[in-house]
Amino acid sequence: MYRASSPKGTVFQSVPRLAHQFRYLDSARKLDVDHLVPLAEAWDSGASGWSAKEREAYANDQDDPRALIAVSASSNRSKSDQDPSTWLPTFEGYRCQYVTDWVADKTRYGLSVDVSEEAALSQTLSRCPNEPVTVTLAR
Repeated sequence: MYRASSPKGTVFQSVPRLAHQFRYLDSARKLDVDHLVPLAEAWDSGASGWSAKEREAYANDQDDPRALIAVSASSNRSKSDQDPSTWLPTFEGYRCQYVTDWVADKTRYGLSVDVSEEAALSQTLSRCPNEPVTVTLAR
């Protein structure tokens, strides 16, 4: 089990199984903490109208385990600030969780979804089991 800490406490605690690629790493140094919905994507989806305090809360959200996830550094660079219309995890078995978590995170913060993003989400979700998702609104 690996643990990464920040001045505010534990950022994540998980086995070294990576969500995007579903592979194991032998060192926590090979991990990045990824914003599921990238900061630039959040900005373009409505965060640009938030106060500095609200943007900081989003960037450091440790109240919802879907917001910040452990990924390999290479996967994080590959994803960059893309949304699901241009990037999905290479491990197909994780895609349903990824897009469900994406929708939950956007809903949690009242962020918008553009047309191409909605099409990609709908297409991916059409191949997923119909399961309820719980979201606690952050704002």
